[in-house]
Amino acid sequence: MKLVFVLTFCFILCLGLQAQDNLKSDFELQLESIITTKPRDFEILDSIFSEFERDTIKMNALIQKSRAFNYLEGESFALNNLGVFYRNNSHYESAINVHKKANALAVEVNNLELRVINLNNIGVVYRRMDLVKPALDFHTKALDIARSIDEPSKEIKYNIAVSQNSIGNIYLVLEQYELAKRQFQKSLSIEKESGNKLGLAINYQNIGFTYEAQGELEEALNNYERSLDYNNQIDSELGRVICYNSIGKVYIQQEKFSAAKTSIEKALEKALKIGDQFYISSSYINLGWAQKHLGLNDLSETNLKRGLDVAKKYSLKLSIVEAQKHLSDLYEMTNKPSLALNAYRDAIALEKTIANDRNLRYVNDVIIQYENEAKNNQIKALADENEIVKSRLERNKKFFWYSILAFLIIGAILFSLYRNRQLQQEKQILTLEQDMLRSQMNPHFIFNSLNSIKLYIINNEKENAVYYLNKFSKFIRKILVASTEKEISLEDELATMKLYMNIENIRFSNEISFDVYVEDNINTASIKVPSMILQPFLENALWHGLSSKKEDDKKIKLNVSQTNAEFVTICIEDNGIGRIRSAEINKGKLLKRKSVGISLTKARLANFSKDFTYDYQIRIEDLYDTNQNAIGTKIIVDIPVHIIAKRTA
Repeated sequence: MKLVFVLTFCFILCLGLQAQDNLKSDFELQLESIITTKPRDFEILDSIFSEFERDTIKMNALIQKSRAFNYLEGESFALNNLGVFYRNNSHYESAINVHKKANALAVEVNNLELRVINLNNIGVVYRRMDLVKPALDFHTKALDIARSIDEPSKEIKYNIAVSQNSIGNIYLVLEQYELAKRQFQKSLSIEKESGNKLGLAINYQNIGFTYEAQGELEEALNNYERSLDYNNQIDSELGRVICYNSIGKVYIQQEKFSAAKTSIEKALEKALKIGDQFYISSSYINLGWAQKHLGLNDLSETNLKRGLDVAKKYSLKLSIVEAQKHLSDLYEMTNKPSLALNAYRDAIALEKTIANDRNLRYVNDVIIQYENEAKNNQIKALADENEIVKSRLERNKKFFWYSILAFLIIGAILFSLYRNRQLQQEKQILTLEQDMLRSQMNPHFIFNSLNSIKLYIINNEKENAVYYLNKFSKFIRKILVASTEKEISLEDELATMKLYMNIENIRFSNEISFDVYVEDNINTASIKVPSMILQPFLENALWHGLSSKKEDDKKIKLNVSQTNAEFVTICIEDNGIGRIRSAEINKGKLLKRKSVGISLTKARLANFSKDFTYDYQIRIEDLYDTNQNAIGTKIIVDIPVHIIAKRTA
């Protein structure tokens, strides 16, 4: 009956697609149709979107469309496919997060098929990460739900096989080979019944591994070759990678080293092509192992280290242990005893932690089988103790509530102190931002800028007036926007400073040359700085360095560079009269120019730097020629860019 419904639905869908606008793609037409009909069955969704399941762009489109129309089954289906993509590309944390979101949606709509599929996929990801306990928990939960369904669909039967296969893999990790083999054979019988070649390939591969682990190499090889045959039939590159690696390892144990090298090289080539880091690491390690036996010591060391690096990067503990052991053997063969000892120690230390975890998890799993009987015996004892506990609880009840009240009072006091400190800090930040805005909205600057523009108008220089009025309005707008933002990109900051210099240059009859240099390796759009942080330094260069200079050659250069990952360095250099001469001139003026910009800037940088590993730095250098005559000033500001941890409220 269900099959008839699926065929009828697909037929109606095809008729609907033919009537649509020919300019639309198949995916768009199918997406519109599915949002209209909103089927609940996984089989229908899979039949429609199977060709797009590995296309992350289209799956994201399905997510957005489903979310917009509150179609939770469609969103769960698409999220599940994204999770599989992340898993196959070794982004395990992302895969788990996406699968859990998909499962939450399946629970919300009570769709058992989607729940079982997502739970199994979460278990597979945890198994890839060598996290046995959560993997076993999720696969067992999936299996329990699947078995609770009275009339299981084809997809549910398939996922029962997946659960049993995965539980068998967990038993493999725990080195319980007979238990693993039983699970694989149960799964194999289901796959044979349904004719699922992928499932047959997987189970023959896993059964081969149990034989290999028990030393039955010929049986192992026979099962690996059966698996390879099915993988070739379904054209599975990942399946070929796994089989070629497994066959190569058996050849090594049979001392057929050249054949092993050839097989593993095929695995490596295909693993690199599909980008699966787990099998890339395994392939490099196995290739290095084979090369070691062929006397290709340099190549062996290179490939073993490559596999080790990938394993460390993606926390593949079992691969790390395997690589370290092979390196230890290689170093011992090549008379490097200290390196051999270090590699062996590292392998054993990590292996002990894995072994302890395995043993603990396995013991827990076995205990669960007999836990119910033990719990029944405990219930009676607990009932007898219950009366004693009740009397103790009554006696301690008052003490408990008094303790809770005391904790609440202490907690309230601590929270009040913390909140008060937080408010004071926020007030200080707000005061700094207000002072910054007042400094940058200096009435003298605004008046003088407008006065200069007015002169252009009086002199009938309309183009200049319009040009500078446009610059002035942009600058004022940026100041107002900056007043609402604690930090902006360095790219925006440099653009604002260019506007500021254009406006100030009017009053210097455009005599000042202002140049900005940014090193090619710096992405100014991604670097955050406090807004308007460079303006006080440029203002000082203008009014203390260049305003009193008689010569026409007036220059300010702004350089942005980065010599390490912790800081971006901004250097502002002018060719003015220098700080000493500027101080002398300022001292003799009746009306002194009062500047608080630098002190405000230091306070803002200090607050900004709290989120970073290192504090900001400001250095001022006086520039002299060979005759020790002042030829300008250089200000160097190191702004931190490497965040160690964000503050949390």
